[in-house]
Amino acid sequence: MIKKLNDFLSGFPMTIVAGAFLLLDLVPHLMEEFGGSSMRLSFLPLDPAWGTVIISGIPLLYLAIWRIIYNPGISKISSALLICIAMFAAIAIGDLFAAGEVAFIMAIGALLEDATTNRAKKGLKQLIRLAPTKGRRLTDGKEKMIPAEEIRQGDILRILPGETIPVDGTIINGETSVDQSIITGESLPVDKGAGEEVFCGTINRFGSIDISATKVGENSSLQKLIRMVQDAENKQAPMQRIADRAASWLVPVALLIAILAYVFTGNIVTAVTVLVVFCPCALVLATPTAIMAAIGQATKHGVIIKSGEALEKMGKVDMIAFDKTGTLTYGRLDVSDMISFDETISETEMLSLAASAETRSEHPLGKAIVQYAKSKEVPLMESNSFNMITGKGIFAKVGSHSLLCGNEKFLTENGVWIDNKVQSALERLRIQGKASILVAEGQKCIGVIALSDVLRPEAKEMVSRLSDMHTRTILLTGDNQKTADYFAQKVGISEVRAELLPEEKVQSIENLQAENHKVCMIGDGINDAPALKTADVSAAMGSMGSDIAIDAAEIALMSDDLSKIPYLKRLSNATVKTIKVSITLSMCINFAAIVLSLMELLTPTTGALVHNAGSCFVVLIAALLYDRKFE
Repeated sequence: MIKKLNDFLSGFPMTIVAGAFLLLDLVPHLMEEFGGSSMRLSFLPLDPAWGTVIISGIPLLYLAIWRIIYNPGISKISSALLICIAMFAAIAIGDLFAAGEVAFIMAIGALLEDATTNRAKKGLKQLIRLAPTKGRRLTDGKEKMIPAEEIRQGDILRILPGETIPVDGTIINGETSVDQSIITGESLPVDKGAGEEVFCGTINRFGSIDISATKVGENSSLQKLIRMVQDAENKQAPMQRIADRAASWLVPVALLIAILAYVFTGNIVTAVTVLVVFCPCALVLATPTAIMAAIGQATKHGVIIKSGEALEKMGKVDMIAFDKTGTLTYGRLDVSDMISFDETISETEMLSLAASAETRSEHPLGKAIVQYAKSKEVPLMESNSFNMITGKGIFAKVGSHSLLCGNEKFLTENGVWIDNKVQSALERLRIQGKASILVAEGQKCIGVIALSDVLRPEAKEMVSRLSDMHTRTILLTGDNQKTADYFAQKVGISEVRAELLPEEKVQSIENLQAENHKVCMIGDGINDAPALKTADVSAAMGSMGSDIAIDAAEIALMSDDLSKIPYLKRLSNATVKTIKVSITLSMCINFAAIVLSLMELLTPTTGALVHNAGSCFVVLIAALLYDRKFE
């Protein structure tokens, strides 16, 4: 009952009513305050400010008492308690307007904080609204709509155009374009076909598809996203904890100064004014409003920040460590070079022969060559007499051609001569960190096909932007040194540590921390999880990254877009700066108001107006973070 009354009185409608009561008392009170004639509203049975004191004061008193009962240790002493003391002191000296004003401005501050928080949670609310409630399951060729919670892993589901995909799954039939902006932040629909993944909560835009459910219920991408955002709201930043502790010690200090002011001046009004202006509401509001606004801003851009602490730490980072595979690169092999050593055979013809020979190969390099040839619509021929030597290469007949495809040792063992031209090409490709497949016909090497991981196109500009922000970058990878050096040089990273085991990545980060660097680790794989946990703050590639990496990291990039790293750094820097400016502003307002109170230039009424208006100003500064442009 008490809780319901408190919620009712602290809501927006009743706060407006409280403001109306205060307004009724404002003009006559100010005229009396500044030497004019009294214009009290004699036709009213009570001073209108009593309405404000009751409506806005009861929730404040409830909060103060609740914290005394339930908060541990020194945190029982809160800013709400100091406001209540100031309010009762103002009532005791007959300044009802000051008492009402203190309570009302605090109520306005609370509403502003709630408004900022609710607006920052807009991304979370969108996610929750998008959680699908039904799915169309196929059983023996028949469709049946069932509740989403009844869908099980392995179920076959049909998704029609315009429908929301109810679970994570793999397309087994059909082609479409999927709007997955809610998960990855991508602005355009993504074309999908058989064998490709789709995510819960995304929208099937065009074709009808059948999918096999892979992750259902709480394990789906959307539900994990919702949980990460919810977890972020429940974790405080270090600055917020400092502000909370400051509010605890400010209460006894305020009481002491108020008592001393009364002892030395003999003026109880001065003591009450000190209590009113000493209230640390702006200090307490500064951090949580800024943190929540920034988390909401990041969610809009496909960046999930799990805690205010992570956001604050990111603002202090001066060194960012990157994994290579799956982070700076897509983590997939693609044909990068084709070199023909036979003038009578073009590169396209050589690719056709090699891909035809590899069509029955299970090796990743062979599959990548076949996939590349298909993507380029290169004609493939039937292969015969296929034979695979594990770890070396393959032999196959393609039409009239007897082909060998494999490494240098495999070809040499089968009597193929590797001349200086071939050796020179292989060495150049090795320096670039590329894998090579030699193609031979008979006793002659006719060409080489090189494969390489695909660099993310935004990686180079991302490193450049971080450098402009005086943030150093380093590559920590398990790849060989030549491959690591090649990719680092392409993106502009000068510091490289290669051939690292997971524990050696951890050691590298610890060494950087020992050099007084604040380190952020960016990774995507299971092997990155220990390093992600060791770094001061960490971010995982949320779309393609492993679940373990995402759980270990404090930030997830849902679109796998590296350009979000500079954005995240700017946002974090701005958040920390906003918090510091707000705290400094609140302390300056407090200090100036205390001095003016001791000089008897402020009364409880004017003191409350100056101080609490400053509190609202601090909240508004934080709220501006939500819509600020950082791109």
